[in-house]
Amino acid sequence: MTVELQIGGMTCASCAARIERKLNKLDGVTATVNYATEKAHVDVAGEVTPEQLIEAVETAGYTAQLPEAETTAEATDEDDPTGALQALRTRLIVSAVLTVPVIAMAMVPALQFTNWQWLSLTLAAPVVVWGALPFHRAAWLNLRHGTATMDTLISMGTIAAFGWSVYALFWGTAGVAGMTHPFSLAISRTDGSGNIYLEVAAGVTTFILAGRYFEARSKRRAGAALRALLELGAKDVAVRRNGAEQRIPIDQLAVGDEFVVRPGEKIATDGVVVDGSSAVDASMLTGESVPVEVAPGDQVVGATVNVGGRLVVRANRIGSDTQLAQMARLVEDAQNGKAQAQRLADRISGVFVPIVIALAVGTLGFWIGTGGSVAAAFTAAVAVLIIACPCALGLATPTALLVGTGRGAQLGILIKGPEVLESTRRVDTIVLDKTGTVTTGTMTLLDVIVADDEEPGEVLRLAGAVEDASEHPIARAIAKGAKDKVGDLPQVEDFTNVEGLGVQGLVDGHGVVVGRSRLLSDWSQPLGPKLTDALNDAQAQGRTAVAVGWDGKARGVLVVADAVKPTSAEAISQLRALGLKPIMLTGDNEAAAKAIAGQVGIDEVYAEVLPKDKVDVVKRLQAEGDVVAMVGDGVNDAAALAQADLGLAMGTGTDVAIEASDLTLVRGDLRAAPDAIRLSRKTLATIKGNLFWAFAYNVAALPLAAAGLLNPMLAGAAMAFSSVFVVSNSLRLRRFK
Repeated sequence: MTVELQIGGMTCASCAARIERKLNKLDGVTATVNYATEKAHVDVAGEVTPEQLIEAVETAGYTAQLPEAETTAEATDEDDPTGALQALRTRLIVSAVLTVPVIAMAMVPALQFTNWQWLSLTLAAPVVVWGALPFHRAAWLNLRHGTATMDTLISMGTIAAFGWSVYALFWGTAGVAGMTHPFSLAISRTDGSGNIYLEVAAGVTTFILAGRYFEARSKRRAGAALRALLELGAKDVAVRRNGAEQRIPIDQLAVGDEFVVRPGEKIATDGVVVDGSSAVDASMLTGESVPVEVAPGDQVVGATVNVGGRLVVRANRIGSDTQLAQMARLVEDAQNGKAQAQRLADRISGVFVPIVIALAVGTLGFWIGTGGSVAAAFTAAVAVLIIACPCALGLATPTALLVGTGRGAQLGILIKGPEVLESTRRVDTIVLDKTGTVTTGTMTLLDVIVADDEEPGEVLRLAGAVEDASEHPIARAIAKGAKDKVGDLPQVEDFTNVEGLGVQGLVDGHGVVVGRSRLLSDWSQPLGPKLTDALNDAQAQGRTAVAVGWDGKARGVLVVADAVKPTSAEAISQLRALGLKPIMLTGDNEAAAKAIAGQVGIDEVYAEVLPKDKVDVVKRLQAEGDVVAMVGDGVNDAAALAQADLGLAMGTGTDVAIEASDLTLVRGDLRAAPDAIRLSRKTLATIKGNLFWAFAYNVAALPLAAAGLLNPMLAGAAMAFSSVFVVSNSLRLRRFK
């Protein structure tokens, strides 16, 4: 059986890893825990019950519960279902307001009035106790499980700085009236009883809270893909009951009910057509750019759009059995299975924290062992803990991310969160949806081939006039192409739509017929060899060919297809230059797919794939060792976007695709994809550079602290310089082109 658990209390990716390890120790259990969606996906092969799974999570120090069924998309508060983000924001604002004066007084001697140190203590205490509470809780949890993360380092450093300051104020000489910290960066040995480090304790807490807030804000969007999917369906439906039509909410529809779908309406649920015929735009599910003709007996899918005539449909699947609901499950499964990149700072902290603790204990032992005073030994040991406190570390990721995402937004690239960047570095394969990504996604008139002695402009003018009266997407493409090339079109009289074959009407005294070659044959207007060859060539390339004739003779063939975007070929070559292998994936037929792939320079093509198959193709590539990026724009791409190591959605596409992706390309231009990958890689490199320098400052100052030579000004200055460096290094991303 498969069990979903809602997990609470995780503060970082290493928490997710710990819960995963705990669950996987149970017999027959295979679990993946997603830090972003705060869910555990558990496959149970043995006798383990959901209650035992919850108990295992709780013994690891976290909360777990079975998710409550959501009946509607509105059941969750869109942005912040638990209020956790709002609470974090409040914590950050209060801490920032209290911290600014503490740092200002410590760093600017002119502000150090008589007894300033006691005001500093009053302001810093709530920040260290209440503001840093999430870090202290997490550190205590880590301690109980014998591990160390970034939280351990923050908690340890802030408590050491605050505790030493309290000692110096109450039992040392720092509390006397008129005490000042002169601005001196000289290295000097003191017993520490006159030094306070309140600005370090408060500053670190506030900076790192800011980092956590920006990260949590981006993480909150993970569940939005499912809400967007559920929003796609129809909200109400016109049902035929007791010989009359009545509109009812969609959740009252039952299997076997017959409902009416008018032109332009969404089909309410999966069913079979019992009356009427029409063209259905199923591109959101299949990716096919050409609408599908349906007649009595044909299956139709909920949330697709009826673009032609009136249909009566008998419902045969409702609620969670529909294709749309299955796609929502595919998206959720893909999001659950996506292992979040563990945060780099946590991985480093796991090694750094034990070293710092060992160094602090070693320093204490060394000074007492060599005959130094206990006060001086404690000063040196605490200074080691204080200088190790990672203020710049807390800024390293959020500042680079803020500047990088800000620059991305200016360039039309939206980056969801830090774990996205980790994926871009490793990606080696890029899978591209065809319709709407490589191509425009709308039918376009590409060519006009005419019989001998005919004028292309005249053929287009008369055909466009008849097609202008039709609502069919192919007709609209021809009419638009005709208006663009020949200007205003004449009026049509006696217009008739011949179901499934084409249209006919009277234009300028000519009886014009436009449609399949069979329709012209019915009017004794067979295509000659030239037009037959043109029609066959177009169909061999996966394009749609429409024949035109009037006054007893076939006059031409119009070729309509989904046109390639003018920038797609250039984008593919840029992706190759980044070391990526491009693959095309489409629900369209093989001939059309191969023709498009040939035009843009893609060698590998998977055609005629359904949404579920798209996920399978991505999984297969991943199983072969490829790190896969996926670019798509439709609902049918959403699950594959979520499954891929890196999902890029075209901003011109559906909300579902955008929500399921990691990066959104606001422009409909595929060249934004290589730009996005380059910007993400540059941002990741900046984060790593920041982390290196943040640690370098700490590590360089550790020997001074261990030697007892670190005065508070030097500690504060080291903290300030490392923070300024990290911020200015991040600001270089603003120059990204």
